[in-house]
Amino acid sequence: MTGGAPGGGRRVVRVAVVDDDRMLRDGLASWLGRADVRAADAEPGAGDAESGADGAGAGAGAARTAAAGPGTGPAAPLLRLLAAEATVDALLAAGGAAAEVVLLDLVLRDGSAPEDNVRRLRAAGCRVLVISTVADRERIVATVAAGADGYLTKDHSLEVLAEAVGAVAAGGTAHSPELAFAWAHDSTPDRPRLAPRELQVLLDYASGLTLKATARRARISPNTAKYYLDQVKEKYQRAGRPAYTKIDLAARVREDGWGTPPTAQGPSPTAQGPPTTA
Repeated sequence: MTGGAPGGGRRVVRVAVVDDDRMLRDGLASWLGRADVRAADAEPGAGDAESGADGAGAGAGAARTAAAGPGTGPAAPLLRLLAAEATVDALLAAGGAAAEVVLLDLVLRDGSAPEDNVRRLRAAGCRVLVISTVADRERIVATVAAGADGYLTKDHSLEVLAEAVGAVAAGGTAHSPELAFAWAHDSTPDRPRLAPRELQVLLDYASGLTLKATARRARISPNTAKYYLDQVKEKYQRAGRPAYTKIDLAARVREDGWGTPPTAQGPSPTAQGPPTTA
């Protein structure tokens, strides 16, 4: 569903929004509409997408696009807003399933369950980035377990949001301190409670990185990275779900809905651990 490659080879990521805060919907539409590069100009035949009656969609004329933020390099994707609606029902009825990534508000006033909203959007072929004002740990964990590709609170900058959308569209997971905190405090009986640094090391190592590369990304020594992995294995053992090998750890990551970290993932939130050795 990805668009062409306007703007020096950059691809277009089609985005939709489900949020019952009209001010936020209008704000995102305005932000995307101010971009200097408009993908529709380079994509003959691309139709204009309208949202519902609130008028927060892509609008007439060029589709609204935006670069994925400063400092992301020439290959950073452009973002095109297809539609912005107050409910998942309205988005799907308006053709929002054509979006690659849907920004989904965690709690909607229509009373729909967040995890059900995620499942419906994933079933429609969209990847889902959950956003909210307040970090509700239980609901965050439930949405990611249901298939969401990341979580951000709304106090992050637009540049961070755009980078997260790009990571999700590329098949990665948008990690954030809030998501790591939610996982660390998850009380699901068969899912071990991992510290933020343990989770980061697990995700990087299980994604295929070597132990040395995992340590380098986390800015710790290989010995410290091995310590965290041993802690993770021990916790899974106590939970009755042993993980002896890298393949086992990758399976646990998939089972617990943690996904795979994007290749551009930066250092994780710090956590207490053993002293770093040289």
